[in-house]
Amino acid sequence: MSALLALAGLMAVSQHASAHNPLCQCRNIAAGQVSCKGGFSDGSGAPGVTLDVVGYNEKTLVKGKLGANSTLVFKRPAGEFYVVFDAGPGHVVEVDHTDIK
Repeated sequence: MSALLALAGLMAVSQHASAHNPLCQCRNIAAGQVSCKGGFSDGSGAPGVTLDVVGYNEKTLVKGKLGANSTLVFKRPAGEFYVVFDAGPGHVVEVDHTDIK
């Protein structure tokens, strides 16, 4: 029985060690545009991951996917908005427009 518990504990630790957290950083660039880059805490990129820009009224302003370099550039919307990096359940990051400098 103790061997079974030890194996279960080892499996739990190994799953935690391989976990990676989603990351998304957005910044203003020239000509009123915003560049967002997504990835994971293990250093891997996120090409093809959904990145949407949503107004505070919950309307989607820009629907996008990260490119081969894990970035997406879009025109900065007027008004209040946030960016949603969605790599699946448990891997969602939101960046508010006030945090984009």
